[in-house]
Amino acid sequence: PTTTQPGLTSVPMEVFLLSNGRISDDAPLLGYALPQLKEMITTRRIKSAVLIPYALIRVDHKQRAKELSSVLDIDVQCIQDVTKGGVPSPAHEAILSSEMILVSGGNTWMLNQMLHEQGLIVPIQRAVRERGVPYVGWSAGCNVATPSIRTTNDMPVRSSVVLPALGLFPIQINPHYIDAHISGHMGETRDERLAEFCAVNPGEHVVALREGSFLHISNNQLRYFSIKGDNFKVFKHGQDIREYYDTKELKLLVPFECL
Repeated sequence: PTTTQPGLTSVPMEVFLLSNGRISDDAPLLGYALPQLKEMITTRRIKSAVLIPYALIRVDHKQRAKELSSVLDIDVQCIQDVTKGGVPSPAHEAILSSEMILVSGGNTWMLNQMLHEQGLIVPIQRAVRERGVPYVGWSAGCNVATPSIRTTNDMPVRSSVVLPALGLFPIQINPHYIDAHISGHMGETRDERLAEFCAVNPGEHVVALREGSFLHISNNQLRYFSIKGDNFKVFKHGQDIREYYDTKELKLLVPFECL
């Protein structure tokens, strides 16, 4: 085992960081990552998962849990619906008993704020790092797995703002990345926005994940997948934007074997 911080000893993590939830409006949720997810669920004999739905503002939480139960073929419960002996469990206790943690997309600001307010940052970190509980996050759920939510695409819908996040993955991620320039749009492109972030934070990198792509950490190995065969980009101030189809060039930036 390796030590990540005083008092926190890690085991190999199982982490899925997905750019988005669906590849199209009529596609199943998490459908493009189902082969890897189903293999992991079967190998680990996972029967249930806890869904953290705080990012969902205009979507019914119970319905989303039901949808995920059907897609993953396991019992999925929203964290606020977990009970023990018929009594609702505090959020942190629901994490303690979880077999797998699912963190939905939606609004990243709302999600991160609620994780802090509910006292879930450390319980999730410990579950993933100490017990090896799988973490599956898409969109906002991917954002909060990084050191902070500074590279989200979302609007800060709450007046109180918390930037530090879970830090399961050591590099900032920008999900839903697109490098197209819309004719007639005079605002900044995504590349320009990310270049601004890097200019203000010259010591940091940003991994930009396109739709239908994800990073998978398992057995201390980091892999990249894209259902469309697309690359991902890495932004760093003072350097040309780099494009990759595997994670080998990230080996100096992360504590994993990059494949």
